[in-house]
Amino acid sequence: MDRRESIKSLFIGAAAGGLALASCQPEISAEAQEAMATGATNYGRTPEEDAQIAALHAQQFFTPHELESLAILTALILPENEDFPSAASVGVPDFIEFMAKDYPAFQTPIRGGLMWLDHISNRRFGLEFKKLEPAQQHEILEEIAYPDLAVSEGARPLEVRFFSLMRNLTLTGYYTTETGIKDLGYQGNMPNVWDGVPQEVLDQHGMAYEEAWLAKCIDQKTRGNIASWDEQGNLLT
Repeated sequence: MDRRESIKSLFIGAAAGGLALASCQPEISAEAQEAMATGATNYGRTPEEDAQIAALHAQQFFTPHELESLAILTALILPENEDFPSAASVGVPDFIEFMAKDYPAFQTPIRGGLMWLDHISNRRFGLEFKKLEPAQQHEILEEIAYPDLAVSEGARPLEVRFFSLMRNLTLTGYYTTETGIKDLGYQGNMPNVWDGVPQEVLDQHGMAYEEAWLAKCIDQKTRGNIASWDEQGNLLT
């Protein structure tokens, strides 16, 4: 699941949650059904957006050395644990590469920050940052990881702003992957329970719900079930 697909899933969950205020299942457009059935990943994009994304993927901004440094840095920011892999293991360096191309304002701060890491590493330990022992890497990062909140962001040292940017990009990249969503334990928006207008009020006004309309409403006994679709995009559960 790529990041755009993940964000789309979150959007669909939010939309479903809003529609659930009426406690009824929304109808899926023919275009959306076709996209789900074919496994398309560009649903909702314009041809111009597709062309722009393809052009960005065809470029390469970071050097191999910089990408290796990014992999180490992102793994230090969000390391693996017994249940989930590190940020580097789920493609976060590639995400940062894409973001640097998509938003050029990131390029100088990130490249400059990586150069600073190598400079301070060489000056202090005689090695590039990526070749240091983990304890040495942590020693350097500890000095820039905790900004003085009394100082405005624009007045903070460049290396501190660099690490803040890297931390934000690392967490954004990781927690918009399928692995990151599982790590969060996010289950999507849950519909509220609404039983409709009380029966006594309906009786008072001589009104009643139509059976055909009620058949479309959510069965609260199965509201926790995870939806599944067939190969044609038809809702199964």
